[in-house]
Amino acid sequence: MQKIIQQLAREIQVGAHQITAAVELLDGGATVPFIARYRKEVTGGLDDIQLRELETRLAYLRELDDRRGVVLKAIDEQGKLTDALRLAIAQTATKQELEDLYLPFKQKRRTKGQMAREFGIEPLADKLFADPTLDPVAEAAAFTKPPEVLDDGKTGADFSTVTAVLDGVRDILSERWAEDAALVQQLREWLWAEGLLRSSKLEGKSETDPEVAKFRDYFDYDEPLARVPSHRALAVFRGRALDILEARLALPVPPEPGKPSLAEGRIAQHLGWSHAGRAADDLIRKCVAWAWRVKLSLSTERDLFARLREDAEKVAIKVFADNLRDLLLAAPAGPRVVMGLDPGIRTGVKVAVVDATGKLVDTATVFPHEPRKDWDGALHTLAKLSEKHGVQLIAIGNGTASRETDKLAGELIKLMQNKALAQAGQAQAAIEKIVVSEAGASVYSASEYASQEMPDVDVSLRGAASIARRLQDPLAELVKIDPKSIGVGQYQHDVNQSELARTLGTVVEDCVNAVGVDLNTASAPLLSRVSGLSASVAKAVVRWRDTHGAFKNRKQLLDVAGLGAKTFEQSAGFLRIRGGDNPLDLTGVHPETYPVVERIIEHTQAPVAQLMGRADMLKQLRPELFANERFGVITVKDILAELEKPGRDPRPDFKVARFNEGVDDIKDLREGMVLEGTVSNVAQFGAFIDLGVHQDGLVHVSQLAHKFVSDAREVVKTGDIVTVKVMEVDIERKRIGLSMKLGAAPRGASVRDNRFEGAGRGQHSIPRNSNAQAAPSAMAAAFAKLQRR
Repeated sequence: MQKIIQQLAREIQVGAHQITAAVELLDGGATVPFIARYRKEVTGGLDDIQLRELETRLAYLRELDDRRGVVLKAIDEQGKLTDALRLAIAQTATKQELEDLYLPFKQKRRTKGQMAREFGIEPLADKLFADPTLDPVAEAAAFTKPPEVLDDGKTGADFSTVTAVLDGVRDILSERWAEDAALVQQLREWLWAEGLLRSSKLEGKSETDPEVAKFRDYFDYDEPLARVPSHRALAVFRGRALDILEARLALPVPPEPGKPSLAEGRIAQHLGWSHAGRAADDLIRKCVAWAWRVKLSLSTERDLFARLREDAEKVAIKVFADNLRDLLLAAPAGPRVVMGLDPGIRTGVKVAVVDATGKLVDTATVFPHEPRKDWDGALHTLAKLSEKHGVQLIAIGNGTASRETDKLAGELIKLMQNKALAQAGQAQAAIEKIVVSEAGASVYSASEYASQEMPDVDVSLRGAASIARRLQDPLAELVKIDPKSIGVGQYQHDVNQSELARTLGTVVEDCVNAVGVDLNTASAPLLSRVSGLSASVAKAVVRWRDTHGAFKNRKQLLDVAGLGAKTFEQSAGFLRIRGGDNPLDLTGVHPETYPVVERIIEHTQAPVAQLMGRADMLKQLRPELFANERFGVITVKDILAELEKPGRDPRPDFKVARFNEGVDDIKDLREGMVLEGTVSNVAQFGAFIDLGVHQDGLVHVSQLAHKFVSDAREVVKTGDIVTVKVMEVDIERKRIGLSMKLGAAPRGASVRDNRFEGAGRGQHSIPRNSNAQAAPSAMAAAFAKLQRR
């Protein structure tokens, strides 16, 4: 374990004592949010990012260590474990290196090389390789033997001829070299650095097929393996999985007919052999070629493709996680009455009104669109609901008929303003309308939790309620939905699903605990994401609340069945109580540190209610005065910061995007239009913008700013409201090219830029990277096909 501690310390670049402390806490059941926030003294201030990396790497290194033990035992049982091999196995840093060393000792099916060794041909192979001046034919004659006769009387291995014996030499040497860990690793690293990923359309696949056409940019594609971006690698692998594309590993330089390839040259160089026209050199060349073409080329391609996929999946999962974090931490509208509209055409627009606490108070279905076209009736119904409940915000789902429904909401707002003006003689605060993502609303509607939360409400209307609530508090509502259903990732079904679920789960956990949870209003799904609370304990908390009423203080948590001292320690600091017995229960100050606050109160002679929010008073206090052996200066500083801004919400202020009137469909877009939209998704190569036309537009990284941008998240994040200019519109392929470079480049701005790499949300496009300035024409070319060799 000490070796693992030292390696983690080197990787994370912190002290070994910090790693040791963090590992002990994790092994003791502490969560990352708890350690990062309330155990800074113990870990020396490790933050949540470092702790997440530590947690992941710790699991990997422990698995590696366990596998190392299995491998050592297996080789030792064969009587082949030497001191040198034991040392090499002990020094392996990856699972791949360990498996390379174990390969020659793995139990495998009887190979041709094994058969040849069993017939005693190995000494001949060693002899010819050691001295290529020997005549292979003459030497092989002494090794011929009658064919093997199996138990069932059939003929087995046959080395009765010189040709068969020399084939046995080939099989022995090629297998030996293919299991040489140093050679395998050398070839693998060389091809990773210089090899190409090449793809082409499979024979018989028609380009007129829409599913096939999606991959047209990969019909004649190659790119250096180590530089293939995540989205292109996953696109190729998806095409291969769908039997549309053929993907292969290509050497950096194709071999000339009749001459050895670069890979064969690498093998020969590793072996210290070269063709010198000696008697056995042609045979050895044949063995080298066989080792590459038959033994190593396919396995190396498999290993490198696995590495490429793993790296691409890491990027894709990180992009999904970053977007999910931005969405969960989006600005909440807060306690306002919201009308949720789930747009539909033939099935009607589903309407749900929730009060300021998120409780569903009314529902309806209106039919303003085809086929009924009851526009006036729909307006009348919505107006009655607005007036009855005092609606302050309208949340409109961004699905089918979203723009048409947005128009309806616009007319409703005008109607309500005119009515208020007529009745009171003065205009009241206007109702605001916001188009929100409805991704996952249908999943929530049909979930068991939704049926428990709204048992007597139709499934379709539950979706409208969810749309309304996610405007009030995106975090509280979205935690009820499987993160994979929220739809802010690309190629999410192509990546490792368990790793995706694990990563997204940690994102949700981190976000929930960063914001904090109102103990008396939070749902069971939200509570279950709080540090230390399992799903069953979260349900028990809600049951206790339903039976006994609102919690008055955090100590009452210990009265909940199944919630013991350890769970209380992990969770209490993240749970908030408004209007309770102790004002500190509204803050992020942990109950275990309340004695520290009491010392501060004693020192200042001011009650806690007067201390809270008094930055002028708190900033004058010296943390050293209140620190002790258990809670040091770091913890006291955190307590003072929390008292300065008690119950602060780290999320930004709520803002609304304004869609342009008369722009309802992609056909309404024109080059040069300047529009406002919401960032719906972010990838490394660009940002997707919801303009309210049923098809997201793409701002490529080259069009995000008047400077070089390597990752779109440097400039924008999911949920941002941005102003964009329409650069290109491809109606047939439903692609919209946008730019955020609205004005002239500032003086001194770099012209270094990237070429267009993406062509639309979920689409595929693969032009080369370039450092040239990307002009509008480059975007048009990218929407078509920039991949030319």
